[in-house]
Amino acid sequence: MTAILNDLGTRTLIMGVLNVTPDSFSDGGLFSDHATAVKHACAMEQAGADIIDISGESTRPGHTPVGAEEEQRRVLPVIRDLAPVLTVPISIDTYRASTARATLAAGARIVNDIWGLQRDHDMAAVVAEHNAHAIIMHNRAEVDASLDIMADMLRFFERSLALARQAGIPDARLILDPGIGFGKTADQNLEALRRLPELKALGFPVLVGASRKSVLSRFYDPQVSPRDRLFGTLGAHVAAVSRGADIVRVHDVTAHVEACRVADILLRTLL
Repeated sequence: MTAILNDLGTRTLIMGVLNVTPDSFSDGGLFSDHATAVKHACAMEQAGADIIDISGESTRPGHTPVGAEEEQRRVLPVIRDLAPVLTVPISIDTYRASTARATLAAGARIVNDIWGLQRDHDMAAVVAEHNAHAIIMHNRAEVDASLDIMADMLRFFERSLALARQAGIPDARLILDPGIGFGKTADQNLEALRRLPELKALGFPVLVGASRKSVLSRFYDPQVSPRDRLFGTLGAHVAAVSRGADIVRVHDVTAHVEACRVADILLRTLL
């Protein structure tokens, strides 16, 4: 399944978001029912998603954390049903090593860690043990508007990469994510997108997940609902592709398949 990741660098991969949570910022509760979640994942694959990213805990601002047991109760049945039928890899969006271990055993192939292997000291070892890929996302516990956000990201990734290498995760299984919407001011989020080439220069594939995030609506209508931010999302993601992004994490798969196909035709030979 992870053979799809061999396409990194030749075309933009589309990661479809599946939140099996009641309180996600953009689609909370829509897919918390088991049958609906499985159906939606299959529909995203049919629409052209290259990866299905499954989350059992909302990480929106002001979210209520859940324990590992509840997180696993939400995601494990879905992964167990999807693993035998999907032809694309499943990613688990978690920062808990216990959830990563259980879901990798159930059929997930990628760990998408919003704390870049740094929150749970066992996470890197679990990824290595299962020969999984890891998406290492930049995050901060507190926003600091005075920071040079790219310098902060580079320091963060230096720590994360050291943990990965110490655990025996090959560099070829690592993907970096600037963490749009996490621990940053609106201006820092935009700066992170503008300066993606500096992140790309580290030599790793880069994932960008700006889908439906509030920073996008500041340019037109800050009151617009997350589900109505598609056009801003497409603009941000196509711009990210032009700056070197290899994967985009999205809620609207069909629109991104079409947009990124055109972007790839026009841009990939120039990257």
